[in-house]
Amino acid sequence: MRPEMLTALSALAVAVVTAIGGIVTTVIGRRQPRRPRGADRRDDFTAVTDRLGQHIERLEREAEQDRQQADQDRARISAQDFALRYIAGWSRSLVAYMRQARLEPPPPPQPIPEEVRPYLHDVGM
Repeated sequence: MRPEMLTALSALAVAVVTAIGGIVTTVIGRRQPRRPRGADRRDDFTAVTDRLGQHIERLEREAEQDRQQADQDRARISAQDFALRYIAGWSRSLVAYMRQARLEPPPPPQPIPEEVRPYLHDVGM
């Protein structure tokens, strides 16, 4: 064999190996997309961000429910306050009427608790 022929055959062998390598790289490249550096961190960040977003939405829903419950509680307490004021005013007028008629109002049915006593100061107790 002549040296030129040997050079041509070695070039042909290198070309065939390079072509086979290119084909293999293309096939493998299609199966496994190339992931740039830090892609895992970005995926983790996205997952964490999504979870935090869901958690924030849940907390906002709970806060809205708490606000609605607080509004209902305020309305209920306001109605109870009005009822207690009405009853206290009615009992004051009844006591005033009895004293004007020179009658003594009956004692309370049970001892008045210490927590209530400051609120009944004008009834004469």
